[in-house]
Amino acid sequence: MKQCIENPNDVDWASFWAERLAGKVNKNWDDAAPGFYKRTKNEDYQTALFDKLILDETDTVLDVGCGEGSVTIPIAKRVKKVIGIDSSPKMLEYLEKRAEDNKISNIETILKPIEEIAYDDIGDVDVVVCSRSLNGIIPIEEVLSELNKIANKYVFITIFGPENKKLEKDFDKRLGIQTEDFPDYDYFFNILFNMGIYANIERFDLKNYKIYDSIENAMNNGKFRLDLYSDSQKEELVKYLDEVLVKDENGKLFNEKDKADWIMVWWKK
Repeated sequence: MKQCIENPNDVDWASFWAERLAGKVNKNWDDAAPGFYKRTKNEDYQTALFDKLILDETDTVLDVGCGEGSVTIPIAKRVKKVIGIDSSPKMLEYLEKRAEDNKISNIETILKPIEEIAYDDIGDVDVVVCSRSLNGIIPIEEVLSELNKIANKYVFITIFGPENKKLEKDFDKRLGIQTEDFPDYDYFFNILFNMGIYANIERFDLKNYKIYDSIENAMNNGKFRLDLYSDSQKEELVKYLDEVLVKDENGKLFNEKDKADWIMVWWKK
């Protein structure tokens, strides 16, 4: 017999969020740092993000999960001060190098896991920005509560949209495999609602899709679970990519659905 919930607001969305993340292996961000530092700077995610951020030249900003500075540096050029917080020493090294290369001196860095962010350590800032950094955070309600305390004006967060990893999910469906994915953004919205935070939701209209030199390049640089696939499933993946990828005028392979999908969740204090 199904349990009846009289009030949808009584649903413990934070527990559902944590359950979806249980058993996920955290990425080694120190190992990933060089690739992030070298990656292309012309992704349209940046444009979409900065079109939405509300920043003033007198603002102080907390950049949560700042990484190597792809968002931190442009923010620093528009505001009084940025505090970048990240759990990876290597990422912060690259951020500091990028700041030095750009002759930017208004960035402070803090080495700390996002899960340990606390108002007592950070204090007040005008704006909190969490760009692509909260998808895998299990104590999400506690973190959001601290970020809400820290911000005096706005909080801006981007999380995965429903069509993130579109090709990868379609291939797993073809194999009859349930894709292990991050919690959907509706979980996030409902967690905030239950906290008394009534956020705005906007989906970025991103145009840029991934481009590959070869089928092998698409296999290795996509987010396919190659470590879990059998040899026969990898052969099936080659056939799948040969079907869904097309060549552009330069002989590069692409699929228009193979692009990032990001949702912005934001609120005014």
